[in-house]
Amino acid sequence: MSALSSTSRVGIVAAGTYIPKTVATAAEIARETGIPEEVIATKFGIVKKPIPGPGDHTNAMATWAAEDALRSSGIAAEDIDVVLCTTEEWKEYPLWTAGIKLAYDIGAKRAWAIDVQMRCATTMAALKMAKALMLTDENVRTVLIAGGYRNGDFVDYKNARSRFLTNLSAGGGALIVQRDAGKNQLLGTSVRVDGSFSHDVIIPIGGTVKPLEASDVAEHRYRFDVPDPEGMKTRLDALSMQNFLNVVDEALAQSGYGRKDIGYLNILHMKRSAHDYVLSSLGLSQEQSVYLDEFGHVGQQDQAISIRRGLETGRLADGKVMVMVAAGIGYAWSASVVNWGPDAAFAAARS
Repeated sequence: MSALSSTSRVGIVAAGTYIPKTVATAAEIARETGIPEEVIATKFGIVKKPIPGPGDHTNAMATWAAEDALRSSGIAAEDIDVVLCTTEEWKEYPLWTAGIKLAYDIGAKRAWAIDVQMRCATTMAALKMAKALMLTDENVRTVLIAGGYRNGDFVDYKNARSRFLTNLSAGGGALIVQRDAGKNQLLGTSVRVDGSFSHDVIIPIGGTVKPLEASDVAEHRYRFDVPDPEGMKTRLDALSMQNFLNVVDEALAQSGYGRKDIGYLNILHMKRSAHDYVLSSLGLSQEQSVYLDEFGHVGQQDQAISIRRGLETGRLADGKVMVMVAAGIGYAWSASVVNWGPDAAFAAARS
């Protein structure tokens, strides 16, 4: 295999989304939780959120998002070399490799596929993997990162211990990444994990520790729970927001940038105060991000949604440095930096 050119670069060539038409409004969530509607809308930051309709199965939503990305890019499915599938564990069938079905359904006949999981921090880790594949294997030029998400099915609105998960919703997202794309250059990525939090947010029923029984379903025990909410809060509060900033700073440093260079912050949905804290800490204004209060938290698909909303609102535009950042239970934090727009340095090197 010949060596790749030192000028080879990797760029995001398209973002696709699928959003279910069915929604839960702040008023409906308020009735389910007993929390005032104003608090749901302002503190939780949920004006409305998509919930799955009868046909909105998890990997099906990934397929529709991938097809959306393919349409906008003009890339043929047959040109995809690898599918990194970020469809969640809660999907059509258990013990099922969703990526293989995703590749088949979109017509990516040459691609091999693998499922990639790190909860809501998955997308940036997948970008890191895609870039590494493309820069080390000349046979990999185009990678699809796509997945579906409907973990909102596991939220028990009556359980005060897991109330912070109320924003979990449903949808699909996709990114197409390509070597020598000439635009939207993917630069540094930082990923951090801390397994000391791995038992803090769990679904306690349904695994090998406690197999699912009929009574668990009847009594709604097959839902997210936080066994020690105060202990988790005490330990996580001291660490999580700092790690958000740490991965952003690390990804920026890898890319030759600093906080002052950020033009658009692509950040997962979180409660309004946390969103504002991150923006303020990075020295950014509200106009340098999009708050996803009409989508809730679509897990690791928030990044594709934020790209689309950023472009639609004009907050993401050519010449801006975009930072994507998220965190996932487990706990994991990740960030990636993208030079949005034409890659002038790449064009000069190729001329």
